[in-house]
Amino acid sequence: MTPRRYDPDRRGRIIDAAIRVVGRGGIAGLSHRTVAAEADVPLGSTTYHFASLDELLVAALRRSGEGFAGAVRGSAALTGTGADLAAGLARLTGQWLAGDRTGVELEYELYLAALRRPALRPVVAEWTDGVVAALSARTDPATARALVALIDGICLQVLLTDAEYDEDRTREMLGRLLA
Repeated sequence: MTPRRYDPDRRGRIIDAAIRVVGRGGIAGLSHRTVAAEADVPLGSTTYHFASLDELLVAALRRSGEGFAGAVRGSAALTGTGADLAAGLARLTGQWLAGDRTGVELEYELYLAALRRPALRPVVAEWTDGVVAALSARTDPATARALVALIDGICLQVLLTDAEYDEDRTREMLGRLLA
């Protein structure tokens, strides 16, 4: 372990280490000790920056949860008025699922951890509300929320069943919601 007196990036390294630990072994493998070892920091640093594992999970969820939400917010095809919203969302979902599978699984594991860890629920709500807000530029908020729910369901089915993502079918289902 390398001693670091002044270390302004330590908190961020601890969050990144927590994401790697959860990515490798799931939330069950997360402890202050495993994160400290992964981040190469003293154990006291993890408890100094994050008094509880829930605080650490909140920070990890905020950082990792930017995957799909960030892609939606940054997609001109989805926020521009002329594009086919169903086709753009189906394509973006496929690109996200085809990317770093570990990252996608991690994002959903942290997302679903909110079922048993109420401290995570506000972060999940922020993520959902952010995607809904971005999509609301193209449709009404209720439809945007339904689109997010459908995409969540499709992604979970692909992740949990190892099914192949079907962009055409997804576009059709999203189109039905938008009709």
